Amino acid sequence: MCGIVGFTNHIHDAESVIKKMMDRIVHRGPDSSGSYVDDKIAMGFRRLSIIDLSDKGSQPIFNEDRSIVITFNGEIYNYQELKKELIEAGHSFYTETDTEVLVHGYEQWGKDMLHRLRGMFGFVIYDKKNDTVFGARDFFGIKPLYYAQMGRTLMWGSEIKSFLDHPEFKKELNTAALESYLSFQYSVTEETFFKGVFKLPAAHCFTYKDGKLTVERYWEIKFTPDEGPDLEQWVNRISDTFKDSVQAHKIADVEVGSFLSSGVDSSYVAAVADVDKTFTVGFGEDEKYNEIGYAKEFSKYIHKDNFSHVITPEEYWGNFAKIQYHMDEPLADPAAAALFFVCRLASEQVKVVLSGEGADEIFGGYNIYHNPADMAGYNKVPRFIRKGLGAAAQKLPKKHGVNFLIRGSQTLQERFIGNAYIFTEKERKALLKIKTDAPAPSAITKPFYDKCSQNDEVTQMQYLDLHLWMTGDILLKADKMSMAHSLELRVPFLDKKVMALAEQIPARHRVTKTETKYAMRIAALAACPPQTAKKDKLGFPVPIRVWLKEDKYYDYVKGYFTSKNAEKFFNTDELVKLLDVHRSGSYDWSRKIWTVFTFLVWYEIFFGSDAAVRA
Repeated sequence: MCGIVGFTNHIHDAESVIKKMMDRIVHRGPDSSGSYVDDKIAMGFRRLSIIDLSDKGSQPIFNEDRSIVITFNGEIYNYQELKKELIEAGHSFYTETDTEVLVHGYEQWGKDMLHRLRGMFGFVIYDKKNDTVFGARDFFGIKPLYYAQMGRTLMWGSEIKSFLDHPEFKKELNTAALESYLSFQYSVTEETFFKGVFKLPAAHCFTYKDGKLTVERYWEIKFTPDEGPDLEQWVNRISDTFKDSVQAHKIADVEVGSFLSSGVDSSYVAAVADVDKTFTVGFGEDEKYNEIGYAKEFSKYIHKDNFSHVITPEEYWGNFAKIQYHMDEPLADPAAAALFFVCRLASEQVKVVLSGEGADEIFGGYNIYHNPADMAGYNKVPRFIRKGLGAAAQKLPKKHGVNFLIRGSQTLQERFIGNAYIFTEKERKALLKIKTDAPAPSAITKPFYDKCSQNDEVTQMQYLDLHLWMTGDILLKADKMSMAHSLELRVPFLDKKVMALAEQIPARHRVTKTETKYAMRIAALAACPPQTAKKDKLGFPVPIRVWLKEDKYYDYVKGYFTSKNAEKFFNTDELVKLLDVHRSGSYDWSRKIWTVFTFLVWYEIFFGSDAAVRA
């Protein structure tokens, strides 16, 4: 695990620049560093030592004649079997790392190597003989990889902030990303908040040759339900497949811990993995915001030590700017900050942790997946009547029943853009002072809906979340918050074999009228007590709605909402109205407030007059 940076070399001081870029992401790999520079390319990395702790494991790593060089961020869990196959094919190895398997795998199979991998990765290979740069990102987007073409240079890296030190990088805000973010709460398209900087999408690779960049998909998720097996057979298959994945994800030459909440996902991971330690954070003493008591009881149940920390409001707000710095782009998920603190706690004890990300998207765990069943009765009402009622409801004050009528007038594609829908297109345009060319939310989601249109509505929702929400929110914060503390986070639910199984499970075994992750919860009963396996999802709840009613934090956010930076982009009177209505208790606008506030904090860090990134 590490951080990587690089660029095609057309500058005279490449060695100095690559060092600065590496130093910018030292938190991703504090154990060692390395670089390769010639007249065509510069490649650098920062290392967090997990496998092969010797100096031989340092990158960049080469093939036998040094004609192929790689920098790699991630873990390949089946590297030992691939290494055996490559040795039999005549390749020689000089390290015990999974990185070297990628070098020889590329020699042997070219980009078809990607189909053989099991793991999480973002890597770049330079093929000197063919003067070709080849890069790839893992199947689910667990590990990030950004790129930009500016001037005569292609640059890439694990974090955007490393580009700031390249002389050809032009820092400019992408306002279209801001408008889309206001709806999704995260950077949702391949574009980023930095104009000209792109995310390599999950399950994609790129080839750069003769100044031309080609990006292509190499793997697809395809839900094809198999009606043959009964529920018991699916449960047994989940149990066996998950155990296999957990064992693969435990490969390390260091101690392995696990995050633990009160929910089934992290509990199932911790129990099956037989980890060394568990880690939990919470807020105050209210069980609505604090899962520490549950986690300690479960840790006793599996005979492990639990380490916990209660996050104070002062800690949360005091570290929020640092969190947005590490995030690279604004992310308005309040749970990102909670993850920052549990990563900090774990990093004091271990270098590797397991976590439960991905279970909800793969096995159908979000409560919103009940929505198609909840709407089924109302959908029998003729569409023209529902449309009329919905249009009338749009003019009424926001309330639960009113929202039901609005949603009931819409198709799934119109009402569901993912787990968060903060500002509608109409609301964000009214809020913004600037004009952008941002697409409508439905235009962003349409290509994904089109690909799974033959599936049931629950599966369509999962498919959308797997491609947008999970990569853009869940996995982004998992990577950035863990790496901020030099901690490797592994996610055994997000495994090719687990996904291949989940693709076949009929929707009725994933989401029932009363339960989510139905088959997976039954499988978890073999390792967890019933009260854990059946427990409703909480998901790092954060009391921001409470804090925003307190004078101290109301005034703090209002300062941002009335600032010069806010005036550049927003109708600030509307921002203050959101704050005032929320504080009065008339309506909970905390998520809208937090989305704008997060952007303004992030903007001040990266674009403010005394931007911290210039230090």
